Amino acid sequence: MTTSAAAAAGREREFELGDAEFETIRRLVGERTGIVLSDAKRDMVYGRLARRLRALGLRSFGDYLARLLDGDAEEMVAFTNALTTNLTAFFREAHHFDYLQQTLLPTLLREKRQRRLRIWSAGCSTGEEPYSIAMVVRETVPDDWDAKILATDLDSDVVSHAREGIYRAERVEGLSRERLRRWVRRGRGDKAHLVRMAPALREIITFKTLNLMESWPMRGPFDLIFCRNVVIYFSKETQRVLFDRFADYLPSGGHLFIGHSESLHRVSDRFRLLGQTIYRKVK
Repeated sequence: MTTSAAAAAGREREFELGDAEFETIRRLVGERTGIVLSDAKRDMVYGRLARRLRALGLRSFGDYLARLLDGDAEEMVAFTNALTTNLTAFFREAHHFDYLQQTLLPTLLREKRQRRLRIWSAGCSTGEEPYSIAMVVRETVPDDWDAKILATDLDSDVVSHAREGIYRAERVEGLSRERLRRWVRRGRGDKAHLVRMAPALREIITFKTLNLMESWPMRGPFDLIFCRNVVIYFSKETQRVLFDRFADYLPSGGHLFIGHSESLHRVSDRFRLLGQTIYRKVK
């Protein structure tokens, strides 16, 4: 968008988002999250941040950016939450969970000497992914195994939602009748439109806020990592760094699951593609 076009759009809107302000927003988002915002995201940025301006009683994007640049840590979290996209569903990309249940977990149960299993859901959003993983683990791994799932996301709001494990009933309509019976608790009375994940699932998942671009406090290693539909927003160089770090947290032969529109081609040589965006660490 040219400066003149931006100015024309600004006159039709409550706030004006100029080129310099948009570039500052892009820089802040890139530095904090690794996400690359294209020009095509300008309207999305305006819509989401305009709500923050109204909530704070500010008159311009300039005033809002000044607040961020002055070190308002609480608002920086709100800024980050507003601009990160969270789209997920239970058992999204079902072939990953089929492979996990039918092939990978049975192999680990046979081969691991220690009865210990560690899984990381990186970019867990509102929790549908880690709860789906937990269902498969509970259905496949014996109770005497020490099985734990770490679920992390940059957005503190969605992590809080995920930790509660409460969803509108229509969110679980795609689950089988058996899984609904075993793993979903329906609300009653004025909460009949809500469901909650069973305690047996919640107790094996730890939810944490984590920025993948910053230091990782956990020690690892993880037997497998899910990081799906996260790196599509990152530059290739950021992807190279991230996948190299993931490899460091996996043992030889550890597995990495990525999104259907993502690829490690010319990004990392530390994994071998097994098929359908499932990778195995080779070095």
